[in-house]
Amino acid sequence: MQKRNEFFRYGKVFKSHLFFSPTVVSCDPELNYFILQNEGKLFQCSYPKPIHGILGKVSMLVAVGDTHKRLRNAALSLVTITKSKPEFLNDIERIAIQILDSWKNKPKVIFCEEARKFTFNVIVKQVLGLTPQEPETSKILEDFLTFMRGLISLPLYIPGTPYARAVQARSRISSTVKAIIEERRRNCDKNCKKRSDFLEILISVDTLSEDEKVSFVLDSLLGGYETTSLLMSMVVHFLSHSPTTLQQLKQEHQKIRSMKQKDDRLDWEDYKKMDFTQNVINEALRYGNIVKFVHRKALKDVKFRGYLIPSGWKVLPVFTAVHLDPSVHANAPQFHPWRWESQDPACKKFTPFGGGSRCCPGSDLAKVEVAFFLHHLVQNFRWKTEDEDQPIAYPYVEFQRGLVLNVDPCSEFSVKNEG
Repeated sequence: MQKRNEFFRYGKVFKSHLFFSPTVVSCDPELNYFILQNEGKLFQCSYPKPIHGILGKVSMLVAVGDTHKRLRNAALSLVTITKSKPEFLNDIERIAIQILDSWKNKPKVIFCEEARKFTFNVIVKQVLGLTPQEPETSKILEDFLTFMRGLISLPLYIPGTPYARAVQARSRISSTVKAIIEERRRNCDKNCKKRSDFLEILISVDTLSEDEKVSFVLDSLLGGYETTSLLMSMVVHFLSHSPTTLQQLKQEHQKIRSMKQKDDRLDWEDYKKMDFTQNVINEALRYGNIVKFVHRKALKDVKFRGYLIPSGWKVLPVFTAVHLDPSVHANAPQFHPWRWESQDPACKKFTPFGGGSRCCPGSDLAKVEVAFFLHHLVQNFRWKTEDEDQPIAYPYVEFQRGLVLNVDPCSEFSVKNEG
């Protein structure tokens, strides 16, 4: 990248050589926003080829152009239909209560495992209509865990390597999903009762091919499982170190619960009252930085504020640098949810789910899941973390010991675990 015919190596925007390509690294909120808003015009999604090998060429995460547009439109439509449906909200709450109920006689839990169990059960139920007890669920989970390990492995397709096993696991998941789709179609022909999950709607979408529908399911599992569970873990970790935040969060949820009958389920109106909960989630996203950067490449020579980004160069908008920049966010190194009372989460300097036409379509669903889980967690349990169990970021955020919590029930559940 050139400015007055000189290369700048340091500062908020600099050049490097990453992923075997000349690269522009941007830590500047204005340039990052410009890159994200010009997807498909000046820049294009450009993940390393080994990622394509695991995700598949029609994955929404790597697809470009019309293919990505069709997949994204389908995703947005499904999310819009789903997010406020009583069936979806009831499933989230029921599964949250089941998970927390299993803690009653446990002095310790490994929270990252519990969070993954929760998000997997929610997303499999919502996307495929499967419960944890069904054999397909265990089969998909086993293959999915193999798939996830391969995503962060050395990309060597040699029999026995994590990468090769991940590619094979994806093929098996695809076969399982295709079999479920075929069974649904046969049931439709028999006029069986329709289900209210993603798959039922997806089957009727004419704009997607069969392979795209299968890939869409896999993308949904990936987004709904790993990133949502990690967000939950980050929230719980930060709450453990901020008693004032935890106390205000608890008061908000006690107030919501006080306006309901004992066995009443949460609904969309309750969710809309969780203002401070949204602040906590947004601050965990800013401070925790689950998605650190995204991969793009310049489709043509691009000029921006006197800079020239050459055509074909890789471009990395780094969200972490902006989120933790004291010149952008006051007291950036502090977890402070109250900042969102006066700061708009839709602003250019806050991009936890990306932006532009590739902004994560399932972000609203993730926030609902976290909020409903917190509703029951903060009212029914006290917990402490262990000091040495800190989050690390290599290559993704994770906890060294899985976020061990010493848990103590503080009351009987205010909502019975039904169904």
